[in-house]
Amino acid sequence: MTKLTLEVAKKLIEGAEKESKNLGVNMVISVVDEGGNLIAKHRMNDAWIASIEISQNKAWTSVALKAPTANLAEATVPNAELYGLTTTNNGKIVVFGGGIPLVEDGKVIGAVGVSGSSVPNDVKVAEAAVRAFENNKVTVG
Repeated sequence: MTKLTLEVAKKLIEGAEKESKNLGVNMVISVVDEGGNLIAKHRMNDAWIASIEISQNKAWTSVALKAPTANLAEATVPNAELYGLTTTNNGKIVVFGGGIPLVEDGKVIGAVGVSGSSVPNDVKVAEAAVRAFENNKVTVG
């Protein structure tokens, strides 16, 4: 089982930052554990200040609901099944792309959240962090 440590989080952030630079945008990248607790947050130079909280909330949402935040958009519009979801949990729920759970053996063990650009770019950068996670698993025990 992979343990999400600061060392692992730094590898995820490194992968995400590389993709962010490839896209030519400055992002904020957050990594949380299975309880939604912050492990690391990285704000690239001149990234949006608003993205500091948004990136962490995207990661928290992905852990709390065990789903990518991009999967929530359609279900939360007026008259949809989860309309009003964003008013719960003190406004921490984010329902647009950029938050992706980190899954191992079918269990969510943490998440990454990215903010600072368009939703498609946020998703691309978050996916780069997930690839880094999958390529750098650290076995413990």
